[in-house]
Amino acid sequence: MPIHSFPSPVPAARTALTATLAIALAACGGGGPSDRGPIAGPSPTPVPSPTTTPTPPPPPTGTCAIQNQLQFADDVLEEWYLFPDLLADVDPAAFNSVQGFLDARVAPARAQRRDVGFTFATSIEEENELINSGSSAGFGIRLNYDTVNNRVFVLEAFENGPAFDAGFDRGVELLAIGTNGSNLESVGALLASGGVGAVVNALGPSDPGVTRTLRFARPDGTVITATVTKEEFALDPISDRYGARIISDGSRTVGYVNLRTFIIADAADQLREAFALFNANDVTELVLDFRYNGGGLVSVAETLGDLLGKGLEGQVFSETILRPEKSEFNDTALFRAEPNALRPEKIAFITTDASASASELVVNAMLPYFEPEDIAIIGQNTSGKPVGQFAFDLEECDLRIRAVTFRTVNANGNGEYFNGLADVVPNTCRADDDFTRQLGDPAEDSLATALSFLRGESCTPIASSITAQSVRGRKMLTPANRSAAQWQIPGLF
Repeated sequence: MPIHSFPSPVPAARTALTATLAIALAACGGGGPSDRGPIAGPSPTPVPSPTTTPTPPPPPTGTCAIQNQLQFADDVLEEWYLFPDLLADVDPAAFNSVQGFLDARVAPARAQRRDVGFTFATSIEEENELINSGSSAGFGIRLNYDTVNNRVFVLEAFENGPAFDAGFDRGVELLAIGTNGSNLESVGALLASGGVGAVVNALGPSDPGVTRTLRFARPDGTVITATVTKEEFALDPISDRYGARIISDGSRTVGYVNLRTFIIADAADQLREAFALFNANDVTELVLDFRYNGGGLVSVAETLGDLLGKGLEGQVFSETILRPEKSEFNDTALFRAEPNALRPEKIAFITTDASASASELVVNAMLPYFEPEDIAIIGQNTSGKPVGQFAFDLEECDLRIRAVTFRTVNANGNGEYFNGLADVVPNTCRADDDFTRQLGDPAEDSLATALSFLRGESCTPIASSITAQSVRGRKMLTPANRSAAQWQIPGLF
């Protein structure tokens, strides 16, 4: 349990390093963090805040004019932003979008890699639905593009999404996009003429009912043309197909779990089920696959820490630290007892530059409790996000500002990994994200390298430079105007 909490009649959870501790800033005033709340996640119900906390002046009641939304965003940054000295002085009148204004205000922090797209505006309703039920809208796939060869591939297909039913899965190449079969345009031509934006535009908005005709090639070379309609679907944080597995590696039994995201509250219970499987099979070594995990609920990260921390109950998992004048909201999370907790002898985390926030928090938090030779990251360097956001809500406008407000450190007080975890984890092993094989396949390069590390074999270290992260010029396909789910789940369409 945390050392302290904040009074509120309706608890709300802190989300993570994409992270958030819900803050309700009502139009009538008031504002400050609520308590950390239950693992079940933040309540969509507004949370009255301590009256002692100074708050920015509210916008005029009953209006969502852009100038009022910009004023709200500006007041949030002035009072709560973690790096107040790294805020640019800009004229709100020059902006017609909240996101554009936020980007301009935090530009100095971005230049120092303190806030690389971490402060943003999103929908309260959409994000609450994502957290509480995994609800999102789209095709239900993650897309990655090859910047050298102008090709787009599916890295993952979510089982409840409409694209999976149409034949999309890991390793599929997207060849052409159209609104119908008569106006298909090749992905190569779209990338060549308009870059990533042209492909994103061709795929259409993330709204239910949007229909596209898609031509794609399966890994075996089969070419298919299918018409797919975007739908609301529930994203499962741990796949029923490959999310939790027992891998026999010679005489050794290894537990593997692929956690897609921390943002869905049900991930905590799904992790408990995975660790029950590991306990039942006497697992002593683990591979945790965070390769596309952009973060989510800190409460889920803490549950995962508890599941990894048998015998560590009462010791420090992580500390949350705000700017000095907000130190009353600093917090310490301790390891708690979990029935199916393990204390693995060795652990390997599979990561890429899409691994961020709560993913990095878990790795950093576990470092003090492992011998250097028994813990590693495998694959690529991580995003570099040792900071997190609180959520500030302007409810009448369905506007949520996610502003960087805190940093996290581990039990040793370490948390400066803005250039990624490769700078701080004692062992790293370079591996490809081999999307020609399914996730969870022991022959897939990243998982094979992780198993090799657990066997004690040598490997090629990951380059720690942030500029060296991309493998073969591949990057997540990311729209400029993201839905709530796309902020949290890299590459989602």
